[in-house]
Parts: sequence; structure tokens; C-alpha cells
Amino acid sequence: MPSVKIAPGLTQRLTLTPQLKQRIDLLAMTKLELLTLIRQELRENPVLEEAVEVVPSAEAALRNTEREAREDAHRASEPAELEPKPRDPFEEVDFEDFFQNYLDPAPRTTWAEPPPEEEVSLLEKLTPSRPSLYEALLEQLRVMAPSADEVRQAAEAIIGCLNSDGYLEATLEEIKALGGWSDEVVERALALVQSLDPPGIGARDLRECLLLQLRARGWADRLAARLVRDHLWDLHPHRLPELAERLGLPLQTLREEMELIRQLDPRPGRNLGAAPPAYIVPEASIVKVDDRYVILFNEEGLPQLRISPYYRRLLKSGQLPKEARDFVRERFRSAVELLRNIEHRRRAIYRVCEAIVRRQRDFLDYGPEYLKPMLLKDIAAELGLSLSTVSRIVSNKYIDTPQGLIELRRFFTEGVRKENGEQISTRVLKLRLQKLIEQEDPRTPLTDEDLVRLLEREGIRLSRRTVTKYRKQLGIPSSRDRSLLHAGRGG
Repeated sequence: MPSVKIAPGLTQRLTLTPQLKQRIDLLAMTKLELLTLIRQELRENPVLEEAVEVVPSAEAALRNTEREAREDAHRASEPAELEPKPRDPFEEVDFEDFFQNYLDPAPRTTWAEPPPEEEVSLLEKLTPSRPSLYEALLEQLRVMAPSADEVRQAAEAIIGCLNSDGYLEATLEEIKALGGWSDEVVERALALVQSLDPPGIGARDLRECLLLQLRARGWADRLAARLVRDHLWDLHPHRLPELAERLGLPLQTLREEMELIRQLDPRPGRNLGAAPPAYIVPEASIVKVDDRYVILFNEEGLPQLRISPYYRRLLKSGQLPKEARDFVRERFRSAVELLRNIEHRRRAIYRVCEAIVRRQRDFLDYGPEYLKPMLLKDIAAELGLSLSTVSRIVSNKYIDTPQGLIELRRFFTEGVRKENGEQISTRVLKLRLQKLIEQEDPRTPLTDEDLVRLLEREGIRLSRRTVTKYRKQLGIPSSRDRSLLHAGRGG
């Protein structure tokens, strides 16, 4: 029997303290989710109080925003990453300075009057009570893989790029860029996400979504899977006779397989954490003042927090029994960390929005056709943040701009280089394709090859496969289908 030896060794391991975990979680929260957390903390922590503070005017709000921008510029030399070192926030507090700030907080960047009580109550009622799609999938992921595993980290990035239907909106190249992962890691991460419930999650298009569901039901070898894989766009009732003849199969057999396909869900994400409708509340507004853009935070409905002066006096009196004193100290620790983490979240969002304004001035001035290619890694490098941090910051957050209400993640897109060397965003390319198809003669719709040639005249070289992919992502049928639709409407 081999002998067992015990030998000392050194290992490094990142330990997430509750405070650090809260800071990371807050970055990914929407405004409504943050409101839920604050209300919960106000109920559970007596040291926290809601302060009533009215900002006198929008002009004062603008001055506050500019002041914070200058402060952020001075912080450029400070480490921007989250520090995993455990610390005692209570011991770090300079009571003479800290409590002056949080006992009587300065006016924040908001508008002139606080929302009426009934509006705040309505905002609370709109807060989702069930886990979001993002949260529900992450919960499954935590059980399946350790947090330090790079496949799990890439899987978390993929989950952050899913839309409300459960489809992956980013390319695998974009996912790779988020964390510098290899092709193998990203492909394993995608397979991991696609193994989560409900089946079909993480698909890149309708075909893959349906195939994932067929596989999960044990039907991967059935005719239904072959039909979805090779003939998806022919699975219309009026085309089944022609398809049956082409495949040499009885029409009834095709109809039976179609019944199986009809049991599948083309939008699996909507069944997970989607009971309440999604209400969009912008985090901030980008407003043009004279010839420059400023960022104004939308803090309407968010309670303004402060440390209770009563508990401060109680703690400083020295008359509390040890057990009560320890409890109050622990509540102070929790309150201080929450206030810091909320402020950290706010500044992080501001810095990302500020970087977007610098890079996307033409878009803000002139509209979607002027959106420039920009990747998450570009902003991460500019701000000295990690890719995962920037990904959390832009996840599910919206900002009001002169071009409308826009999800922050929509600003990030790959680019294609034109013949003149200019980079053009893939989102702009899709808009151009859509416009070309809208302008076509419906009696002779443009084929994908036609679209390739038209784009080449504009100095844009794309393969037919890429044009087909973009067209499908836009939800536009093929030229043959468009021709049939036109004929069905009476030409």
C-alpha cells in the first residue's frame, strides 16, 4: 500500500468577501434592481436612513455633474480594479469627515423636485419580483463550475450577451475579446450555456435554437431534426407537398414531424424569470449643452441614503453593552460598504458613458448611420478596467440620448474595413442592407448576391455568407420568400 505524505505548500486563491461580492453585483444591477436592494437594506439595517434632499434646479445638477467629471479625471492615476483584499470598512472610517458627508449628504445630480410618493410606490411595484433571465442562468452556472474556472468566466460573459429571448447577440470573436480566452475555451463555454435550462438558451439563430431543443428531448436523430437543419425555410404548410416530393417522403410523414417541431419554443428566454414585463428606466441622460455633451444621472425614485445620527451618538456614548455595541458596529460596517458600493457603481457608469460620448460624438450628432465600431476591450483599456467589469457595467442598462433610448451594450459593435481604409460598424452595415431591401422592386427582390454587388459599389466587401447572416439577423426573408409574399398579396 503506498504511503501518504503530508507536505506544506503555498497557493494563491482569490476570496470574495461579502462586501466585494456586493460591489461586483451592484455593477450588473439595473436601476430597478438597485431600488429593490436599497429598500431591503432600509428595512433590515436601522443604521441606514432615507434623507430627503431637494436639488434646487437643473443648473445645479449640471454643476454637480461637471464637478464629478473633474474629480474623476484626477482619479485617473488610481487603481481602477476591484481590490480583493479583505478589510474592515468600519476601522477605515474618518468619523469627523465621513459622517459629515453621510449625515447631511450634499445634493446629488437629479432634477428640481423629488418624485411624489405615489410615483415612488409605482416604481417599486414595477420592480421584477422573480429572478431575471441573467440571474436564473448564473444560478445554474454556479452549481456546474467553480468561479475560478475560465470556462465558467467565459460562460458568464456569454450569458451577459443574451437578449430577452435567450439568443446570443454577440459573436464568438467578441466573446473572446472580452477576456482574451482561446477558441476552445469560448466554444466549451457556449456548450455549457446551451446545456442550461430551458433548452434552446444561448442559440445564435432560430435553427440552432430548435436543434438544441430537439436534442434535449432525445429527438436529435429524428427526421424533425434533419428538416430543421437542412430545410427550415421550407417548413411552411403550403410548401410541404413540394418538399415531400423533393425528399421522396410521404406528405403525412412530414406533417407528423411538423407537429413535433410546433411543440418547440422559438423564444425560450421568455419562460425564465419573465413573468413581469420589462420596464426600461434609463440610468442617465446625455444632454447637449451649447457645443458639448454632459451626462446627467436619473436618480428619480432612488432613496438618498445617510447614516443615522441617532445610532452614531449611541455608539460614541460608550454606554452600550458589548453585545449591542458589536451589533451596531456590524450594522455600521454594512451601511458604510453599501454607500461606498453604490457610489462606486455610479462613478463606473459615468466613466463608461463619458468614454462613449468621446468616441461616438458623430452618432449623437447625426444618428445611427454614424455609429463607429467600438469593442468592450477598447473602453476597458482606456479606463483601466477589466473586460468583465465593463461587461457588467453595460449589461441591461439604458441611457437617454439625442438619438433616443439606447441600451449601453448597443454602442459596442465590430467593424468592417472599407476599401478606403475607413472602419464601418456592423450595425451600420445591417441598416444599409435593410435600406437596400426596402428600396428594392418587390416584383424582383434582390438576392444576397445582388446585395453583395451593391455593397461592393460602395467600397464594402462582404462575402455572400456574411450578407445572408446579417439578413437573417434582421429577420428579413430570402428573396424567394419575399417574392412569394409579394405574389400572395396580389402583386
